[in-house]
Amino acid sequence: MSSKRLLAAFSVFGLSVSSLALSAPLAAQSAANQESSVPASTSEPTAPPVAEKRDYSYSHHGITISDPYNWLRDASYPTIDDEDILDHVKAENAWFEAQMKPHQPLVDTLFEEMKARIKEDDSTVPQKDGDWLYWSEFEEGAEYRKYYRKPVAGGDTQLILDENALADGVEYFRLGSFSVSKSGRYLAFSTDTDGSERFTARIKDLETGELLPDEIPGTLSGLTWVMGDRGLVYGLATKEWRVDNARLHVIGQPVESDVEIYHEEDEGFRVGTGLTAQEDWLVIATGDNETSEVRLVSAADPTGEQILVKPRKKGVEYDVDVRGDTVWVHTNDEHVNFRLATAPLDNPGEWTTLIAGSDEFYLTGFDLFKDFFVTEGRLEGLDQIQLRSYVEPALVKPIAFMEPSFSAGLSDNPEYDTDRLRLSYTSMVTPNSVYDYVVDTAELELLKQQEIPSGYDPDLYVTERLTIRARDGAMVPVSVVRRKDRPAEPGPLHLYAYGAYGYAIPPGFSTTRLSLVDRGYAYAIAHIRGGDDLGRNWYLGGKLNERTNTFTDFVDVAKGLVAEGYTAPGKISISGGSAGGELMGVVANTDPDLWGAVVAHVPFVDVLSTMLDEELPLTPGEWPEWGNPILSKQAFAYILSYSPYDQVTAQDYPPMLVTAGLNDPRVTYWEPAKWVAKLREVKTGDSELLLKTNMGAGHGGKSGRFESIREMAEEVAFILWQNGGAE
Repeated sequence: MSSKRLLAAFSVFGLSVSSLALSAPLAAQSAANQESSVPASTSEPTAPPVAEKRDYSYSHHGITISDPYNWLRDASYPTIDDEDILDHVKAENAWFEAQMKPHQPLVDTLFEEMKARIKEDDSTVPQKDGDWLYWSEFEEGAEYRKYYRKPVAGGDTQLILDENALADGVEYFRLGSFSVSKSGRYLAFSTDTDGSERFTARIKDLETGELLPDEIPGTLSGLTWVMGDRGLVYGLATKEWRVDNARLHVIGQPVESDVEIYHEEDEGFRVGTGLTAQEDWLVIATGDNETSEVRLVSAADPTGEQILVKPRKKGVEYDVDVRGDTVWVHTNDEHVNFRLATAPLDNPGEWTTLIAGSDEFYLTGFDLFKDFFVTEGRLEGLDQIQLRSYVEPALVKPIAFMEPSFSAGLSDNPEYDTDRLRLSYTSMVTPNSVYDYVVDTAELELLKQQEIPSGYDPDLYVTERLTIRARDGAMVPVSVVRRKDRPAEPGPLHLYAYGAYGYAIPPGFSTTRLSLVDRGYAYAIAHIRGGDDLGRNWYLGGKLNERTNTFTDFVDVAKGLVAEGYTAPGKISISGGSAGGELMGVVANTDPDLWGAVVAHVPFVDVLSTMLDEELPLTPGEWPEWGNPILSKQAFAYILSYSPYDQVTAQDYPPMLVTAGLNDPRVTYWEPAKWVAKLREVKTGDSELLLKTNMGAGHGGKSGRFESIREMAEEVAFILWQNGGAE
């Protein structure tokens, strides 16, 4: 789909924190957060904190669950001001600091080597959009980017946005939407300064350099220019952190007069907007994790009559674009791996197949350009980019890539009328690369490859694509990178996975990963069910009543890597975040002896309680992914059977590092807090158990490129400390 189209997928607990997906926002008091960043006591603790147990239980379907750590959820949430809770969180942070203190020299060493692999004064490749070339830069030593442009015809460079200035004086900063109007005069952008993911949108006049007085607080959406750049379409977050609306703001008018152009009644659906490839239609899309519905309205008159493409039908997903008087539809209505269809604009619900669904090829999306269109997908789990002619759409012109495991796709292509495509490419040994593909000659022009100032020789490394049989016979792909001179005997190995929401973890390049690989580790990504690496059925095979396939796939991949001679039980470190953190919790319960160290980032581990709480903003939209234990006794029992918090048992656990964000709106802070409290109570043995809560951040940890690297250095130091390897 076009870079100016709607790209939303409506999953919410969503993406892994190591990537770029997704229970409620925190209207956190900044003074409380600042105070909370100080340890409860200035003396160094000598023992881990022990959370008080308080009687609490709940019952559903005749089953009663005791939850003595329920008190760690602040009763006044989303405000967090309970001193008992804040004291406990601060005590856990103090214990983390005390235990990591002897390893601070290693953290510092790792931080410096990771930092040395970053080109500090880096910039993106300029891209043409209309009369301007746009790019962004990091200055040496800066945490955040600056955004620039200059006229295509020649002229002075213009600084259009400085994240560093916006982040000055705040503990956390994140740029949300960034949208330049079609004329190039206005920039709409949104910012979050506490990690709660409630953004404030502003408009900058790029001709004068001034911020307009227009200010829209509480957004949680893209910002889409309409009405010849006089209007901006956005979505407000409700108090439950749901976007159930699309609103129109006219520049210069009071925000209070903004018009709601669409409202969604289903509390499980989310709303997003974007433009079609020719930018003449506004797309209003709504949906949850398995069903979608799209409306079109003229971008020139967004309050005008809307065209419903096709009424929602449970289990049917579709997204659209428009070219001339034809609607293009990407849908799973006839084949699980999606088909591409067309329909006349005056009868948009009559879909005629253009490219049929395929058992072999998983069609993930499409983009329309003036003289050709592009389909993207995966074949045997590997990315495919295919050029096609409007005259002969069945004639495929693939762009070939030669490595056994890689990640490739369309990058930023803002112009409809173009004769070249901007692509991104990477593998586990090839640094991130930017190409232009010349359509007429089929040539790939390398524009930039990620530079590693401290040095990097790809010939020292090898990437492999393995297939490991799971216990039910499914063949699970695994991407591995290691040094060629790694000893042949079983050694330490790090295994990563996500496995939810149909999100495929790309086998891409990482400079921070080298700190493990250069110390003798093999690094593996398990492409387990729950992601859609091998097609939509691969995703469906790891959700709802098939959810446990995700966990057993991960364990079986680990055992398969042992059988292949890469590693040995107890020499495997593992990590995952969000839904991937749930995975960490499950496999720590089921197969603790396999793991030498476990890192669980913002882990979704209190699954049953969260899915039972329909007042939490994300819960209703998540029932299609996990099941609704309120209505279904079967779903209740199934979720209970694997929910990591509920399945903690008296056994020796591997060493564990757990992270949380006090302001996290996706996985609330109390999930990891309760989990760690219960583990401290129940587990046997003396393995390390650490919880670090970022007091001024959210789902993705600390902001800023160097602060995030320091957290990665802490993670790698913990792994080396607990799982071995050269320090």
